[in-house]
Amino acid sequence: MTHPLDGVTVVALEQAVAAPLATRNLADLGARVIKVERVDGGDFARGYDHVVHGTGAHFVWLNRGKESIAVDLKSAEGRAVVRRLVERADVFVQNLAPGAAERLGLGAGELRSARPELVVVNLSGYGTGGPMEQRKAYDMLVQAEAGLISITGTPEAPVKTGIPTADIASGMYAAQAVLAALLRRWRTGEGATVEVSMLEATVEWMGHALYTQMHTGSQPPRMGLSHSSIAPYDAFPTRDGQVLIGVQNDSGWRTLVTEVLGIPELADDPRFATNVQRVRHRAECDALVAARTAQWTTADLDVRLAAAGIPAAQVKELDQVVQHPQLRARDRWRPVGTEHAPVEALLPPATFTDVEARMGDVPALGQHTHALLVESGMDPATADDAISRGVALQAEHCRTAPAL
Repeated sequence: MTHPLDGVTVVALEQAVAAPLATRNLADLGARVIKVERVDGGDFARGYDHVVHGTGAHFVWLNRGKESIAVDLKSAEGRAVVRRLVERADVFVQNLAPGAAERLGLGAGELRSARPELVVVNLSGYGTGGPMEQRKAYDMLVQAEAGLISITGTPEAPVKTGIPTADIASGMYAAQAVLAALLRRWRTGEGATVEVSMLEATVEWMGHALYTQMHTGSQPPRMGLSHSSIAPYDAFPTRDGQVLIGVQNDSGWRTLVTEVLGIPELADDPRFATNVQRVRHRAECDALVAARTAQWTTADLDVRLAAAGIPAAQVKELDQVVQHPQLRARDRWRPVGTEHAPVEALLPPATFTDVEARMGDVPALGQHTHALLVESGMDPATADDAISRGVALQAEHCRTAPAL
């Protein structure tokens, strides 16, 4: 069976997380993604660390299934190569600093004046215009500006999320926009210019917290693992650790105390019979639950809770997630090649029943440069000369023909 995006070509002038995540999603769906990198080190994410057989963990996560061409965009030759590749593409994605693509002759207006059917996606920190347009927009900074940090953490201390939430949010919206734009183009022939702001993507994810602020005048407090409007909803001790329990309705409370914890007298206790009362008496409620959960081991309590249909989970460390029995039982891991050694990668969450995601290799810097120079219109000798002069960089140990 064909992949959903077979035949679609994407050129990406990208770095870090947001745009690479967007285009990796497209590559998994079958698109051909040509990643344009700097000759002096490539995508910054290559050098964040070297923990995956010498390659950065961020880069391995975000760049499978792509072809890498490394060219000097400060040179007219390098810019011309990228321009010719874009002229053959369906989609152009970039997340350079504001105005940089335009200065390179790769702005949406210029590109689409020649090819109105092209889909151009510009990712930025704060969007075009406004007082913050030119500000640096790293993930932590955007989390702060979006209010995410203010509601994350404990009452004593705010924290950022443990993953790059702002980058991920904007990358997902960018991939979604590409799919929508391609669908419209296949219907009408019309391309699109799309802008995705990290700030706006993250504020959208603030959801209920933002509406609470707007309509009550107060933002939800930082609750750690607890919940501002539900109880019991927290981590509770066991004999050898802890279990998270989240009871979201009154029938669940009755089941918890009667079938699991063995304290049926609390089911109709006026302090706890309704969620409103349990939240009002949260400290008492949590203390009574904790006193009972502490008599079981984590594994035993987890089994009891699951059997009773009570929402619960163990707080797993990442080594446990790698071996998570649900992921292993569903055969969700696949081998993916990297520059130095194969690694395991998780299949994308959206599962097509008739075709598996295209889990391509993670490219070395400039792995496909020579072939893509030729594809852009150079003859092989001219491509060799451009590489020898430093206009482009080829990973000689793995010269590879581009995917077709």
